[in-house]
Amino acid sequence: MTDHTLPTARLGDAGPEVGVQGLGCMGMSFAYGPTDADASRATLERALELGVTLYDTADAYGAGENERFLSPFFKAHRDEVVIATKFALSIPPDDPTKRIIRNDEPYIRQAVEASLRRLDVDVIDLYYMHRRDPDVPIEETVAVMADLVREGKVKHLGLSEVTGDELRAAQGVHPIAAVQSEWSLFSRDIEAGVVPAARELGVALVPYSPLGRGFLTGSFADAEKDLTAGDFRRQQPRFTGDNATANAALLAPVRTVAEAHGATLGQIALAWAQQRARVHDLPVIPIPGTRKPARVEENTAATRIVLTEEELSLLEPIAGKVAGDRYADMTFTSAGRE
Repeated sequence: MTDHTLPTARLGDAGPEVGVQGLGCMGMSFAYGPTDADASRATLERALELGVTLYDTADAYGAGENERFLSPFFKAHRDEVVIATKFALSIPPDDPTKRIIRNDEPYIRQAVEASLRRLDVDVIDLYYMHRRDPDVPIEETVAVMADLVREGKVKHLGLSEVTGDELRAAQGVHPIAAVQSEWSLFSRDIEAGVVPAARELGVALVPYSPLGRGFLTGSFADAEKDLTAGDFRRQQPRFTGDNATANAALLAPVRTVAEAHGATLGQIALAWAQQRARVHDLPVIPIPGTRKPARVEENTAATRIVLTEEELSLLEPIAGKVAGDRYADMTFTSAGRE
């Protein structure tokens, strides 16, 4: 196979250049049922061969296990990869199934030191605030994050699931390289406020779940029936019951476009996400997650698919028809605060 080197885009005005598609690594340790460590390691290596340089994790993924799992790969390729991790979802010792959002300075400092140890690196390339605690002014949180940059523990700052106004407030304290939010054919709420703010401020958008957590690939039709008991998607309203049935029908135009290109459903969903860069005039680096080398080959190939205006128009109505929220509790998303 002839490898295709991805084009690059910059994270923020002064951030690193990365391949225009990154890799979401959460599922290698957490959330999506049983994993195969050898296949995941092969996926990481194959992604790098194909030009993927942005690798995304978080301290909350498997209570630090995802960072530990990725550490050997990062050490072997430290000068070739951009490491992104996150803080803010604290796990109570008495209930490991719960998450408490914390944006306060003592927690941030504890979290960054723990991530540095697990990753076994001297500095984190891109450090995100994973979720927003509205009781802590975002200016205070970003000021602490800025101190981490000055102390040499972090190179660049990112935010996840923030509103446009929150992004503007944060940018007033320290340059923000990237905003990570869910953005796909099924989830487009950030286009109202977050995307215009990011374009205005020179901040890159990093869409997570650009494949609708796999639903847009057609790999499952009802989470309760098709996925294992421990799969996180069984808790998301749009993937179960009547919502799942209604949403599966929305894939019809995606199939039509896929057939025209000789592509998979997932490739069309990713091509749509990649073309948000041109549509909205800002850097867009989707981070689809996968644990299989063949899937990362399929995903990166989507960067070479260009959808026509007619095809984009055919796909345009999908998000407005989706049944069910993307989380059972939307209060910790940007859409819940807009």
